[in-house]
Formats: sequence, structure tokens, C-alpha cells
Amino acid sequence: MRKSGLLLALLTTTVLTSGCFPYPPGTQCPAIAQASVVSVTVPASYVPHVRTLRLRACQDGVCKEDAVELRPGSVSVDQGCSPDGVCSATASPDGTLIGMLFLGSLTETPMAVTATGTGADGLALPVRTVEFRPRGAFPYGEQCGRFVTASVVLDAEALREKPA
Repeated sequence: MRKSGLLLALLTTTVLTSGCFPYPPGTQCPAIAQASVVSVTVPASYVPHVRTLRLRACQDGVCKEDAVELRPGSVSVDQGCSPDGVCSATASPDGTLIGMLFLGSLTETPMAVTATGTGADGLALPVRTVEFRPRGAFPYGEQCGRFVTASVVLDAEALREKPA
């Protein structure tokens, strides 16, 4: 019985540890996972006009709709590097609002995103829709996998794909 328990533990450990290394040996990839989301940015100029926001995203015949929690946006401010090569940055509020609609999956096929909500005056915001193709990129090199992103900007004129 002890030998079979030891064998089971050894096999389980081997299977689990081998499943943890999807990259080629010696590859240095960040230990982060990609969230399947559509992100939205409301520029500072439009923030005073937005009270609540809902997004609906449709891709490959599947749609997801939900209220989006808007949080203050920020930009990274370079704080330079020390003589020993340690570099740092800090986040500084930029007056924007950002939010995310979580999806089950995200691919590079075309998608349609619609924004609705209420304005600061309590009235409905204009319904805005944009169709675009999410972008795939290899920010950490091809050996670390492809990341697909879908980002939009909502302002007084339109809902549009966020420039790269």
C-alpha cells in the first residue's frame, strides 16, 4: 500500500509540475494571465457628463452585457533609473475614468461594442456602437504567447476603438 501511495504522489507531482511549464526551457516569461475583457476609457473632457455606463460586446455570435464600474484612470510617470540600473515609475491621476467588461473569451475576430448609460443630469446617454477587430500582439516575445486586447474610448462624439 505504501508503494502505491508513493507512486501515486510521484505521478501526480510529475503531471502537475510538467503542466506548469508551457514555455520552452530557459524562457523568461512573466507569470501573468490575460483577462478576457473589453476596456473602456472616458476622457477627462467627457467625465463630467457620465454617471453610469453599460457595455454590450458581441463576438462570434456570443454577447455579454453588464454595468461597468468606472474608476479613476492614471498615467505612468517615469522616475528615472538609479546608477545600479534600478528603474521606477509612479501612477499619476489623469482625470479619465476607466472600466472593464469581463468576457468569457476574446479572439481576434470582429466584435461590436455598444455603450449606454446615464448622464450626470440623470438622462440617458446617446447609444453609441463601434465595430472593430481586437488586436493580438506578443508583448513579451513570441515564446511567451499572444495577448489579445479590445479597448474603446467613449467621448461626446462617438464610441471608437482606442488607438494602439
